Amino acid sequence: MLLHSSLEAPQLGGRSLQLYSSEEGLVALGWDPSDRPRLEKWLARHFDDVQLFPAAGGHELYRSQLTEYLSGRRRVFEFPVDLRGSPFQKAVWHAVLEVPFGHTASYGQIAEIVGRPRASRAVGAANQQNPVPIVVPCHRVVGGDGSATGFGGGIALKRKLLALEGLVDAPAVQMRLF
Repeated sequence: MLLHSSLEAPQLGGRSLQLYSSEEGLVALGWDPSDRPRLEKWLARHFDDVQLFPAAGGHELYRSQLTEYLSGRRRVFEFPVDLRGSPFQKAVWHAVLEVPFGHTASYGQIAEIVGRPRASRAVGAANQQNPVPIVVPCHRVVGGDGSATGFGGGIALKRKLLALEGLVDAPAVQMRLF
């Protein structure tokens, strides 16, 4: 059983975020109601029996923390995430989760971290498939020159998220994760 709810996000140009969760945690976040067919197709690939139900009060933790983040009052999410994807995608997303609020990393740096130094394009493709953007902060992954490139919600939205964190076309920082 999967739950669905919406969250109005005026900070993101009035978008209505679409939230999907399983019993394990948040599984997907869409940018607006038009994302629903794409997300439902993704859910069908990753879950045996997709039955969507309104979340009612079941999404309050996700909704409150996302609202706090979008209002500049939260830097770290403290709720469970149920990541579904290939082993490589999950490795990339776990590396991206380590990029701190207010910092960026390049696609090449993430490729190095996951042990595939020549796979910066594959890192970009994995980020494009990130089912929980914002929570797995793929907006913090930038081009090698620090430019805001590639983002499922569009470059304008990526820039808004970076600006929310005090970054706009900030140079990538050297991550010291290991």
